[in-house]
Amino acid sequence: MAAGTGMDALDPVTAVAMVGALGVGAQWLAWRLQMPAIVLMLAAGLVVGPGLGLFDPARDIGPLMGPMVAIAVAVILFEGGLSLNLHSLRDAAEGVWRLVVLGAPLGWLGSTLALRYAAGLDWQVAAVFGGIMIVTGPTVIAPLLRQARLARRPAQLLQWEAIVNDPVGALAAVLAFEVVLVMAATETATEAALSMAWGIALALALGLGAGWGLTRGFRDGHVPEYMKVPVLFAVLLGVFALSDAVLHESGLLTATAMGLYMANADLPSYAELRRFKEHATVLLVSGVFILLAASMDIDRLMLLDWRAGIFVAVTILLVRPGTVLLSFLGSGVPMRERLLVALTGPRGVVLVAVAGLFGERLAALGFEDAARLAPLAFALVAATVVLHGFALAPMARALGLAQKGPPGVILVGGSAFSVALGEALQELDVPVLVSDPNHARLRAARAAGLDTFFGDILSEAAENRVELVIFGQVVALTDNDAYNTLVTTDLAPEFGRDNVFQLRRAREEDARHALPATLGGKRIGGALDYRTLARRMTDGWRVRTTRLSADYTAENWRADNPEAVPLFEAGEAGALRFVVGEDAPRGGEDMRITALAPPRGTDGEAPPPTS
Repeated sequence: MAAGTGMDALDPVTAVAMVGALGVGAQWLAWRLQMPAIVLMLAAGLVVGPGLGLFDPARDIGPLMGPMVAIAVAVILFEGGLSLNLHSLRDAAEGVWRLVVLGAPLGWLGSTLALRYAAGLDWQVAAVFGGIMIVTGPTVIAPLLRQARLARRPAQLLQWEAIVNDPVGALAAVLAFEVVLVMAATETATEAALSMAWGIALALALGLGAGWGLTRGFRDGHVPEYMKVPVLFAVLLGVFALSDAVLHESGLLTATAMGLYMANADLPSYAELRRFKEHATVLLVSGVFILLAASMDIDRLMLLDWRAGIFVAVTILLVRPGTVLLSFLGSGVPMRERLLVALTGPRGVVLVAVAGLFGERLAALGFEDAARLAPLAFALVAATVVLHGFALAPMARALGLAQKGPPGVILVGGSAFSVALGEALQELDVPVLVSDPNHARLRAARAAGLDTFFGDILSEAAENRVELVIFGQVVALTDNDAYNTLVTTDLAPEFGRDNVFQLRRAREEDARHALPATLGGKRIGGALDYRTLARRMTDGWRVRTTRLSADYTAENWRADNPEAVPLFEAGEAGALRFVVGEDAPRGGEDMRITALAPPRGTDGEAPPPTS
C-alpha cells in the first residue's frame, strides 16, 4: 500500500476520474511549460501515491487494476502497429531489421549480465528480467518524438524498435521463465517448448487473421461506418484475451501483428481509425503512467540500494549503447544517427507491468531476489524517462538530427504571392516548403531559393519524402478553393486546427456555398480571395516586413499603411502568428509585421526601412 495508510480508500469511480484528470492535466501542463509530458505524469503519480498517500491503485481500484493495465497496453501496442506502414520505412529498413533481429538478443544478453553483476540478482531471475529489458517503450517514445521533432530516419528507427521489440521482449521473458520452470522441475523441456511454440503460433495467427477479417469486412461494407471503431475494439480485446489465456504475454504479439496488418492493408477508412486510436492512446498512456507511479510503495522502494544505481547507470551508459552500436556494425546508417539511437533507450509501462507479473511468479517458486524486480524496473523507467525526456531534443539538435530554429511553414500552391510570402518567411530564418503538383508553377520558387515539393501535399509520396516534423503550419494558397479546404481539413489533425490557414473562398458569403466550421482552415489575407490577390501582385503590390520599436508601434504602422493587408508577425525567436480574418497585428517592441503592401507612394508616406 502507498505511504499514508491512514487515508480512507477512494471509491473506484473517483479513483478512475482522478487518474484521468491527473494524466490529461499533466500532459496539458507539459504543453504549456514546454516540458516532457512523461516526466510530469510520473511526478503526478508519485505525489498522489507514495508521496501523499491519496491514491493507491491496489486499494482503490482493487483486482481490476491488472486487467485495466493489460488492456491499455494491448491497445497502445495495436495503435503502435497501426502506425507501422512498410511503405514509410524506405532507407530505415536495414536499421530496423538490425535493431530487432540482432539488437534483441544482444540486449537480452547485456541486460542479463548487468542484472547479475551490477544488481546482484540470481542468474535465473536476471535471465527473465533481462528479456523484459529488451523493450524500449512505445508509451514513452511517441511523446518524446513529438516533442523532439527528429529527422525521419532516426525517428523511424526508434519508433519501430519500440513497437516491435515490446512483444519480443515480453516473449523473451516468457521463454526464460519457461526455462526456469524446467530447471525447477515443474515442467519438462518438451512441455515448455511446445507451450512456447503453440502460444507464439496462435498469437500470430490470431493477430493476422483478425486484421485480415476486419479489413475484408470494412472494405466490403459488412460493417457500417459508425460501428467500425466499436467492432475494432471488440475484436482486438477478444483476440488479445484468447492469446493471453494460452500463453501469458503473447497477447502483446497478437495486438501488434493485428495493427501491423491493418496498417498495410490500404483501408479507405484507415486515417479515421488511426486518428481515433491516437486519441485513445493519449488517454491510455496518461492513465497507465499515473497508475504505474502511484502503485509504488515506500517498502518496495526501500529495496533499492547502491547496487540499483550502478545497475541503472550500466544499463544506460554501457548496455544500450553497446547493443545498438554492435547491431549497426557494417550498416549504412550514419554514425550520428547510430549515436542518437544508442543514447536513447527509455523504458515504459510494459517493462514494469511484465516485471511485476514475473516477479510474483518467481517469488512463488522460492526466488527471493524476485521481490526486487518491480522496484528495479521502476527505477530504470524513472531514470530513463527523466534523462531522455530532457536530453533527447538538445542531443538531437547537437547531432544535427532535429530542427534547431522555429517550426517551418508549408505553402501549398506556387503562385507569385506564395513565392513572395516564402521569401519573407525565409528572411526570418523560418524553413519554407512550396508544394504544387504543377512543375511549371514551382520554377519561380526554385529560382528564389525556396525548397519545393513537386506533387500533391496529401499524397503518400509527400508523407514519405517530406520531413513534415520540421513544419508547424500549413497555408493553402492555390486557385482552387475546394482544394484549399481539403488540404487544411485533412492536415488539421496533424498540425492542429490553429495552424492551418487558407485564403478567403470566392463565394464564402453565399449561403449556398457556405461550409461548416469543421471544414477548412483559418482565413488569412483579410478579405482577399485568390483572384483579387493575383491581380494585386500583377499591379505591383509586394510583401514587405517592418520592424516595430518602442517609438514605432503597430498603431503607427497602421496609420502609415492604411491599405496594407497584414499577413503575419514574428518575434525575435522566430515565433510566428498569422493574422487571421479581420484581426489586427498585436505588435510589440522588436516585433516584425509582414504585410501585402501597395506600390510605394500610393498610400501616403513610405514605411520605415524593412528588416
